[in-house]
Amino acid sequence: MFLDKNFLVPGKWGQKLFHTYAKQQPIVDYHCHLEAQTIYENKQYENLTQLWLNDQGVGDHYKWRLMRTNGVVEELVSGKGDDYQKYLAFVGTMEKAIGNPIYEWSHLELRRYFDIELTINQENAPMIWALANKKIRTNDYRPQELIRLMKVKAICTTDDPADSLEYHRKLASEVTDFKVLPTFRPDKIWSIDQVDYQEYLKKLEQLTGSRLHDFDSLKRLLTERIDYFAQAGCRLADHGLNHFVYEAATTEELDDILQKAQQGFCAFSQLEKNQFITAIQLHLMRVYLEQGWTMQMHLNAFRDDSRRLKAEIGANVGGDSMGDQPALTANVVKLLAVAEEGSGVPKLILYSLNPNDWLPLITAAQSFQGGGMQQRIQLGCAWWFNDTCEGMREQLTTVAQQSLLANFTGMLTDSRSFLSYPRHEYFRRVLCQLVGEWVEQGRLPEDEAYLGQIIEDICYNNAKNYFGFFDE
Repeated sequence: MFLDKNFLVPGKWGQKLFHTYAKQQPIVDYHCHLEAQTIYENKQYENLTQLWLNDQGVGDHYKWRLMRTNGVVEELVSGKGDDYQKYLAFVGTMEKAIGNPIYEWSHLELRRYFDIELTINQENAPMIWALANKKIRTNDYRPQELIRLMKVKAICTTDDPADSLEYHRKLASEVTDFKVLPTFRPDKIWSIDQVDYQEYLKKLEQLTGSRLHDFDSLKRLLTERIDYFAQAGCRLADHGLNHFVYEAATTEELDDILQKAQQGFCAFSQLEKNQFITAIQLHLMRVYLEQGWTMQMHLNAFRDDSRRLKAEIGANVGGDSMGDQPALTANVVKLLAVAEEGSGVPKLILYSLNPNDWLPLITAAQSFQGGGMQQRIQLGCAWWFNDTCEGMREQLTTVAQQSLLANFTGMLTDSRSFLSYPRHEYFRRVLCQLVGEWVEQGRLPEDEAYLGQIIEDICYNNAKNYFGFFDE
């Protein structure tokens, strides 16, 4: 029963759609936090902890949050504690995690990568550790082989405009059966209130040989970096807009803001920060449209809630939460309307960490479709805290009811772990569960070929075609 071949798809039609059409599809992971250098170096891990939980302070913060909640000391979460003790602490946490998707994902990871069907508990912990480690210490469990095992055809990393993309280029010249492509992540460009912003601008000037003297010169520098990323195969941009308020500004106001930032000034008003962010969004949208890129906006998140945790350990370690910005959609609509009146709106995926935004965002997106472009704007998948069975069902239902589900580009991992790809299987099971239910309720025709094609498209074909990763 537990995680049997039909888990999450109890109905006849859901089973048929999953096993015949979804299960065997390759994977396009169009948003994750794997490192191109790690993939290229293809190192051999020593044990399950390093691959699963914590490798030199880098790991799966989904799991770290639960371990802290279970009272695990930080040394055994993100720290330098003994690997086996870290593993045992995670096992103890999983025993308490029934109903949490990480419980199901972790068992799936053991099954799909290691053929281990034991329940994660203290009794089985020594045997799981021994069986997994025996395989991990072989060449078949290096990063590139793990990617191949899961039939991943494209991975899009998350990269700062100042990145050299050295390892992306090396991978492109040496690896032919899957792609590792950069994603342009320009969040630091508009983070004018950060204490290191002045140094970041200087780094960009040195990198490009440009001199930033006004806002127009900053726009030219960004365009140059976009061209550089495009030459390395980039087809995507990703904007982390935790809080977004549309505010127009004059050229003189933007020049003044940039000049103060270059002088090391950090105490900007909220209006100034909003103006600077807005102006950069509009410029980048124009350039992305010219490049044929897809822009992603990750919205409404609180970052680094615990200042102590950030100070002691750093960012992206599990100290974030769901945002509650009011009038978010109204501000996104203003941005899209102004962009539309100007050069136009690029292909765009809107994610919000707060599911209360999904219906307003997707209905707003429908107002900006057209121009002969299929699904110019779409609602992103159930992201981060929402990638539960119920969250996925809600997101899929919202897309179906307000847009065209058959055009949806499917799932991503948003992960820092090479063992996260069973999350795509989880999503595919939920998708087939939902569509199968609609058939059994008489809401869809019993047409296997028709529905099977839609399932295949959502699982793989739509992402492959929408982003153009494989276009020559």
